[in-house]
Amino acid sequence: MMIREVIKINAPVETVWQVFTETGNWSDWNTVCRDCRLENGEAMAKGGCLSFALSPFIFPVRIAPVIERFIEGKIVTWSGSKWGIHARHTFLFKRVDDWTSLESVETFSGPMLWPARVAGVQTRLHELTKKLLSAIKTEAEGRAKNRNKDKAIAYETHGKM
Repeated sequence: MMIREVIKINAPVETVWQVFTETGNWSDWNTVCRDCRLENGEAMAKGGCLSFALSPFIFPVRIAPVIERFIEGKIVTWSGSKWGIHARHTFLFKRVDDWTSLESVETFSGPMLWPARVAGVQTRLHELTKKLLSAIKTEAEGRAKNRNKDKAIAYETHGKM
C-alpha cells in the first residue's frame, strides 16, 4: 500500500524545511501529529527517534519512528512498525522558482496490511496526510509573509534615516 501526495507552498524551501524540522513548534500548527517530541537528540537528524500521537480513527496511537535518511533542506525519511504493519514515510522538499514542492510518500507492508485496508485505514491515513501538508503550507506561507513584512518595514525604516 502506498499513499502519495504533493502540495505547492508559496514560501522558500528554507522556510518550509524550518517549519517541518522544528518539532518543538509542531504543537503550534500541527493538528495531525500531536504531542510531538524527540526521544533522543535535540534536533531532527538521522538516527533520531521522533514520537507523536496520530488519530487515524477515534483513539490516538503513539508512533515512534526512527529517522533513516536526513538530507538538509531536501529529504526526511522515517520508519516504524506498529501492530504488524511497517511504514516508511518520506518527505521531499524541492525548490521550484520562488515556491516549494513538498511531496509525501508513505509505503506500508506487513501481515496486518490486508485487515487494515478492509477497515479503511488507507483512506483515513491519506486524509491525515493531506491535512498535515495543508498545515505545513499554512504555517510556512504565514512565516514567509511575516518575513516579507519585516523586510519591508526594515527597508522603509532604513530608507527614512
